[in-house]
Amino acid sequence: MSHHRKGTDTMAITLPDLTPLENTLWLTLAGKALDYQAKHPILHDKTAYDIVRKLDYDAGQFKLSASPVVGIAHRSLVMDNIVRQFIAKNPDAVGLDLGAGLDTRVYRVDPPTTVEWYDVDLPGVAKTRQLLLPERPHLHTIGSDLNDPRWISEVPADRPAVIVADGLIGFLSKEELATLLDRLIRHFPAGEICFNGYTRFHVWAAKKYAGTQSVVPFLRSPGFDTPQDIERLEPRLKLVREILLGREPEVADYPWTTRLANFLTAWSISISRKGTAVQHYRF
Repeated sequence: MSHHRKGTDTMAITLPDLTPLENTLWLTLAGKALDYQAKHPILHDKTAYDIVRKLDYDAGQFKLSASPVVGIAHRSLVMDNIVRQFIAKNPDAVGLDLGAGLDTRVYRVDPPTTVEWYDVDLPGVAKTRQLLLPERPHLHTIGSDLNDPRWISEVPADRPAVIVADGLIGFLSKEELATLLDRLIRHFPAGEICFNGYTRFHVWAAKKYAGTQSVVPFLRSPGFDTPQDIERLEPRLKLVREILLGREPEVADYPWTTRLANFLTAWSISISRKGTAVQHYRF
């Protein structure tokens, strides 16, 4: 994309030059903006829509069909609710969004001022966030590769943490994921983590059929077919719940073609996992 955009605002915005990996942030932003424009939005993320409109960004360039759009929006809604529930029980928590991209979770969840919130992503993404998203108290942006062990020293270690990794797991090798989970669990006294599942089927399908070729070269995960695969990788994690989105009540708001596909597959857990699932653990 061009990094010099003039949208509905009179002022042009010059964005940092992003690496191909950093540029993958536009995919999920586009999905949330398209969801906002849908007849029955799932996430209602007006901020995502406003960013796209402000930049005059072509959200349709990814050719996202209804299914990935509702998947992106619905998994974010599920993770937002996990964050809200954790903060309700732990009002002094740390919120940590890993691989945050241009996600607006902290604005959607709107945690109290007792919560310190950290959005972590690559340096170019962090700069882009700071240009496009409004400042708010107790919100911190860290520009770092998550594989660099130094970034976590900026995050308080004396509070329980709720950690979100929305769309991140596919970009990490098995070894990188194991190292990251170990680093998080060692750093915090207790916490919860949630992320969208990435099975071997997802890896295969993305590489074979994904219309968004910009993402495919960066997929490093081997795929984990069950939540127990993650527990075996990091035994200190204990599954709270596997949330198969095709079985959740929000399916009623899906476009009819996607709703029908979910109806036909929801009877089987193994088939449902080939759709979108959120895995929620505590440590």
